[in-house]
Parts: sequence; C-alpha cells; structure tokens
Amino acid sequence: MPTYKQFPLADTAEGLTEADILNWHVKPGDAVTVNQIVVEIETAKAAVELPIPWAGVVTELLVEPGQTVEVGTPILTIDVDPGGAAAPAAAAPAPVEEEEMKPLVGYGSKAVVTQRRARKGAEPVAPAPAAAVAAPPAPAPAAPAAPRGGYVPLAKPPVRKLAKDLGVDLHTLTGSASGGVITRDDVERAANGTPVVESVVDSGSRERRVPIKGVRKMTAAAMVQSAYTAPHVTEFLTIDVTPMMEFREKLKKSREFAGVKVTPLTFAAKAVCLAAKRTPDVNAVWDEAAQEIVYKDYVHLGIAAATPRGLIVPKVRDADSMSLKELAVALTQLTDVAREGKTSPADMANGTITITNVGVFGVDTGTPIINPGESAILCLGAIKDQPWVVDGEIKVRKVLQLSLSFDHRVVDGQQGSEFLADVGALLADPAMAMTY
Repeated sequence: MPTYKQFPLADTAEGLTEADILNWHVKPGDAVTVNQIVVEIETAKAAVELPIPWAGVVTELLVEPGQTVEVGTPILTIDVDPGGAAAPAAAAPAPVEEEEMKPLVGYGSKAVVTQRRARKGAEPVAPAPAAAVAAPPAPAPAAPAAPRGGYVPLAKPPVRKLAKDLGVDLHTLTGSASGGVITRDDVERAANGTPVVESVVDSGSRERRVPIKGVRKMTAAAMVQSAYTAPHVTEFLTIDVTPMMEFREKLKKSREFAGVKVTPLTFAAKAVCLAAKRTPDVNAVWDEAAQEIVYKDYVHLGIAAATPRGLIVPKVRDADSMSLKELAVALTQLTDVAREGKTSPADMANGTITITNVGVFGVDTGTPIINPGESAILCLGAIKDQPWVVDGEIKVRKVLQLSLSFDHRVVDGQQGSEFLADVGALLADPAMAMTY
C-alpha cells in the first residue's frame, strides 16, 4: 500500500515562527530524491530553499505560493512507497497510524505528529501504473481546499481552519484583504449570513496596499527596537578623499589587483577594521540581561544592502583578519549574493559593526539606525567634486561626508569622535594605515 508522509515547514535554525511560500519546485506526480530542493520560502530574514528528507512521489501541495505558514504546518504530502499504489483498493484497510515527522538535519522545528487514515473498502479497480499516485490522506486542517476550476482561494491556515469549523466554503468568498486574501472577518461574516464587503480598487485609484511581512516586517521590528532601546548619537565628518581615489586608480593598474573590484566601500571596510582596534568600544555591545558590556576581539562587518526583497545586512566574517584584496573579493561576493536574494539567515547573524553606503544613491549623508546587537554604524555619503582649501588655495577635490551613529550606553562622545576621526584619516590618506 502507499505510504504517505507529510513534510512540515521547518524552523531553519533561526527561531522563526512563520514563513511565506515563494515558489514550489515540484508538482503532484513528480518523483523526488532525498535532499532534493522542493520549495523556496521567505522568512523574516532571507529566502531559503528547503530540501525534502525522503524519496518518493509528490501527491499533494498543501499550501499555495504567497501564503504565510506557521512552523510545523504540513506543506506537502509525499508517497514514499509509490510502488504500493498498485495494490488493489479492496485490500484490507490500513490501520490508523501515527508517525513522528523529524525535521531536516540542522533545523530546529519540533517533531510533527501526523495521522494516516485507514482506507475504506471500495470496488476493485485495475492496477495503476507504477508512476500513478493514489489519493492522499485527508489533509491537515491548515491545508487549502481542493481547487475548483483552477481557482484556489487565498487564505492563511488559521483562516482555513476557521472556515472548516464553521462550515464555510472558501470558494464562495471574495477576500477583502489586499490581493483578494480571505480574512477571518470574511469567514465570520459568511457564517453569520452577512454579505462580505469586497475591497475593490479601480484602475483610477491612487492608493496601493501591500501586506507587511518577510524582510520588511523584520526590518521594521529591528529598527523600532533599536531606536527605542539604544540612545543614538550621530556625528559627522567631511573629508578630502582625493588621495584615496588616486590610490584606487593605481590599484586598478597593478598586477596584484587585476580583476579585483576595488570600491570606496573597500577602503571604508579596511578603515573600520583598523580604527576599531584603537577604539574597541564601537565593536562592543550592551547586554541588558547580563548587565555587561561585551567586547568583541574580532570584526564581523555588516554591509547594509538594498535588494529586491528589502534591506538586509549580510556579514563579512573576521573582516579584521583580511587584507585589502581579500576584503574587496569578499565584498563583491557578498553583494552579488545579496542582489540575487540568496543570502542565508546564518550570513546575516552576529555582526559587530555595520557600514551603510548611501552614496551609491547620490545622497550626501544620513543618520542611520544601529543594528540590534551592535553599537555603531558608519554611513558613507556620495563622493563629489567640491571646492576645498589645500595649502591656502581653493582647489576642486573629491569630497566625502561620513556619519557615525553609536549607542551612547557603550560609546562615549570621546570614543565615537576618535573612531570617526581615525576612519576619516585613513580614507583621506591611505598611507596612514602603515601607522596603525
């Protein structure tokens, strides 16, 4: 007989409670192998591809793309013994079994217990070919209703369960939320006989509503926590970086840096690592629970990156141990992966200090909010040609504005000023790095 297993949404080692289904890489009837990627999900931190721990044939996708699913909810059903599908339906009914669903290796979700219902007796039918898939067991309450004419109602698992409990057919409802998503209120109105009020936006509307979820939801929560927890102080410094830009041109022509992309961000990353050694306070963090300041003897450098999914901050691990060339290569790889939306949750955790480069948008400077778990963030503005006094004469120079936001619980004004001055000196004259 067929042996069905349901694949639950796992906690991808980051303590998440829910995720959005982005794309399915399989469909009912597809044969899959162990550790084959079957679905792409979006958590509050990153897009993650999930492999399945069994081989078999997919019998049902329990969640539609775009839905938000809680950790532990079954999202896919698989027949791990498809050859058993050829067994006559008149065979003795299988007993109800319980099966402990272990999460994938390294995942933190709890075991999920599912049940397989015994098959009721039926008229004998001709044996199905080996590739055929028998009807799967009754789906979990969170699973969406079977499509009708290709239409699948959009609703979150708790709303689907409520509809089932109240006897409401989701196919008869038009969701009032953005994108036609059916809400709890829609179901309750239908159950009480109250007409559902449709949220219609005509072509002439000048408003657009987008659900707050994924990276945007995570970013908002983190920024609010930081802004209302850490007392922010921001200082500014304007510097002449003409020597740095000239040095950059020399590196481009050198054999050692052939094929390596060296940007102002590369120099800033190196400067932050060097300056942090002289002012370790900026690389420390306030531990409220332990009532301690934790000083880090390493630099996991965060780089704020604008991606199609929103703002993320991947880290360059042990950036302080890297040469300028190694930093350049690491930064290029980091930004390429971020733009592709492939940054893993692990690559965005445990930073010690961050750089944000608003200069790429032509902006002069900003007052960035510190990332939670850190005490400082450096902002790079745009490098522009501006008049500058050199040896008593006004000349056109390459000028850059820096700003530094820091947690005043950890970093006093003296330390913040010294760090910013050090970074500025290193960018104004890269040869200063020889003295650090």
